[in-house]
Amino acid sequence: MRHHLPRLCAGATILLLAACGDKSTLPQGADVGPQPELKEPNKSLIPTVHIAKATGWPAGVTPTAAAGLDVNAFATALDHPRWVYVLPNGDVLVAESNKPAKPDAGGIRKWVQDKVMARAGGGVPSANRITLLRDADGDGVAELKSVFLKNLHSPFGMALVGDMLYVANTDAIVRFRYKEGVTEITEAAQPVAPLPGGPLNHHWTKNIIASQDGTKLYATTGSNSNVAENGMDAEKDRAAILEIDIASGTTRVFASGLRNPNGMAWNPETGALWTVVNERDEIGSDLVPDYLTSVKEGGFYGWPYSYYGKNVDARVKPQRPDLVDKAIVPDYALGAHVAALGLTFYEGSLLPAQYKNGAIVGNHGSWNRKPRSGYNVVFIPFKDGMPNGKPVDILSDFVNKDGEAQGRPVGVAVDKKGAVLVADDVGNVIWRVVPDAG
Repeated sequence: MRHHLPRLCAGATILLLAACGDKSTLPQGADVGPQPELKEPNKSLIPTVHIAKATGWPAGVTPTAAAGLDVNAFATALDHPRWVYVLPNGDVLVAESNKPAKPDAGGIRKWVQDKVMARAGGGVPSANRITLLRDADGDGVAELKSVFLKNLHSPFGMALVGDMLYVANTDAIVRFRYKEGVTEITEAAQPVAPLPGGPLNHHWTKNIIASQDGTKLYATTGSNSNVAENGMDAEKDRAAILEIDIASGTTRVFASGLRNPNGMAWNPETGALWTVVNERDEIGSDLVPDYLTSVKEGGFYGWPYSYYGKNVDARVKPQRPDLVDKAIVPDYALGAHVAALGLTFYEGSLLPAQYKNGAIVGNHGSWNRKPRSGYNVVFIPFKDGMPNGKPVDILSDFVNKDGEAQGRPVGVAVDKKGAVLVADDVGNVIWRVVPDAG
């Protein structure tokens, strides 16, 4: 979920905020696809706040799987699981993590922010660990749960290169020597490269993926604001994907203007890097669509000056028409405010053939939209390396009929057998999606 909250009138409450703001006027699905419909901005004094209250899953209740698929809990009783990574031997690593603690600044804004985050299920302290899950008997449920790494700093992304496991903490990439089959690593972390952090650290999640030749890492670094209201000096190396040379730790900006990129994956047909991005808030329920896009080296994607190409955001002062003129239009809109976080391409053979080489996206769910959007895991079919069709739900019904969030999907991965794994940070579950046995 994107943690930015609007400037609030003194004494405002969650209920009052929920009653304010606009509503979507687009036909369903109009903000999805390669050419989304973009409404005029609607900037109100108090933007829409419409969050599903986090409750967790009642006993025996699961998300709803798509026709032809089934879902079960691979692991339960986790502590805010955000990201999943599958090791070559089939072990599954889970980053149990949340935003780092901050000094208490006090004031009504901080009080309301804490209340809203708690309502959304994001107010828990960070466990600061990576847990290993193992399903040795192959029944689709992990019987081993072991603390693999502890005393990390809001960890998120993970990548194994050779015998080194790289971990993206919120402010740095570190690494550990890995031996296949171990259930715990106790050695000290080796520093690799710093990442933008600090006391503000607005978008704290940092994901990493290794280049296909194993010589580089790519790291996502979300913006330090909604639309640069903290000044561009606070945005150094942010709203970007960074490229880190593993041997030297040298870092450069690979692509920029990406407000909050999270999931990354290599396209199996073209070899290109793709990412999902959370776009900006507070200009209406229909703006701006979050998106899935290929990432061009040296490319600029608009933030904060414009969105979806050259659509200027008038809130940003001063403007940069020179950069707006270069802004790349994303490849595929996922819908306004869905909070797309997880991304993987399906290269397995367990699921039906229509899933082959398509993208799977974990949508954490909206806070700045009526009606709510996201709170699901979707599949986007691809053809010849590009999106080809509308998203279809793989998992849905994370929000119940009473508008409560029983779960919220984040990271997605494909296990060694070809099942889809989904980290649910409200349900504290890793879900496993397989073909329906019936």
